[in-house]
Amino acid sequence: MMKTQMLKCLPIVAMILGSMQTAQAQENQQTISTEVNPPLFSGTSGFRKWSFGLNVGALAPFAAIGGKNDFSKWVPKLGYGASIKYQASHGFGIQLDGVMGELAANNDKLVNGAAPVSPYRSFLTKMNWSASLSGVITLANINWSQMNTTIQPYLTVGAGGVSYTPRTINNAGISEGMSPKATAISFFVPVGLGVKMNLTKSVNLDFGYTMAYVDNDNIDGYYKAPFIGDKYSYGHIGLEFALGKKSKPQMAIHNPPAQLSREMNAADAKMQASIKTAEENLSRKIAEMNALQTEMAKMKMDSDGDGVSDYFDKCPGTSRSVKVDGAGCALPVVVPNKDTIIRITNNYVITEEDRKIVNEAIRNLEFEFSKASIRDRSFPYLNRVAEMLVLKGFSLKLGGHTDAVGSNAANLILSKSRAESVKSYLVSRGVNYGRIEAVGYGESQPLSSNKTAEGRQKNRRVEFTLY
Repeated sequence: MMKTQMLKCLPIVAMILGSMQTAQAQENQQTISTEVNPPLFSGTSGFRKWSFGLNVGALAPFAAIGGKNDFSKWVPKLGYGASIKYQASHGFGIQLDGVMGELAANNDKLVNGAAPVSPYRSFLTKMNWSASLSGVITLANINWSQMNTTIQPYLTVGAGGVSYTPRTINNAGISEGMSPKATAISFFVPVGLGVKMNLTKSVNLDFGYTMAYVDNDNIDGYYKAPFIGDKYSYGHIGLEFALGKKSKPQMAIHNPPAQLSREMNAADAKMQASIKTAEENLSRKIAEMNALQTEMAKMKMDSDGDGVSDYFDKCPGTSRSVKVDGAGCALPVVVPNKDTIIRITNNYVITEEDRKIVNEAIRNLEFEFSKASIRDRSFPYLNRVAEMLVLKGFSLKLGGHTDAVGSNAANLILSKSRAESVKSYLVSRGVNYGRIEAVGYGESQPLSSNKTAEGRQKNRRVEFTLY
């Protein structure tokens, strides 16, 4: 199969090499002419912007950055393609690419010392055609001292469609086609990088690598959970031919900084004035930053040590032993009734009524699904908790918990976010920020089994602890 593909691609390789030889011969035979560089900021009409390319390379059903693969060992296959590009600016172009070839892989490679568990032994997919439109970003021009650079690294990203016909070989050695039809067309996103080298004024050598992410899980003929889209990559070498008059430079290789340097040698006085203006602007920015730092220092300062910044403290000079609210003012001392059942903790009086307010808030605390946003019906109960904390100066610990649905890392973040959301709301109601602690435990402390809906409901909670 590989030999047959090589024979099919021999005309393309010969065309690429022949074109390169012809271009070099013409370049040597012609009288060397001086390229006319358009003035800076004069638009793009003085450049060659259109080009076409031919390429050949290897296709493989994997991506270099990793990810899910349905088969353990990919097999490189010959691919070939063509492109048309429009260079819209020095750093950005739009390129239409077409690629054909085959994709193949098998399960010969062991995974953790054992053969992969799969109903299929291998697959071979014929890529009937693929077409994509991509943006091409030139990252930098190498050799900044020259007007036209010789090497240009680039990145590409775009969208397109691919037509493919997969066939699999099952473990019994029987060839199977794709159901319900043999050929499919899917959307894909190509992401690539590469480097171009200038051989002549009109010919560039192109080395590139593209990873294609397909919006389907059947390019290898195998639907496999969790049904994440397949991917493939195409590493290629090719030639790019610039179109238009040779008296005009290629926009992609033209080096505006070098041209700017030459033109600025004649405008040194203007540049000096610009530098002076820039220095004045910098001095002004530094002064603004210093003023901002002074404001920030004021916001951080707490002269009376009551836990409220001087910037927000409406009652400065409060003694450190006095409990204050969110505005830094002393809280009233509440004397409990004689028949009140109380518990003394850290010199604060916590009554049964206080615990009832907290328990009602816990029972009626609801969040949006999979979010940290508190539902409106919970606010009246949280308001009563806030009023109690402001009035009596209690401290509160909020412990967020989740069920076991989803990853532990995601649940830990969600539980912490929900506890912080309750804290933020209570602070907005005047509670001292420093008296509330928000902790997330994720799924680590379940109250009930996560195997039932009722148990998971009990495990999704935020616990309030007064002290």
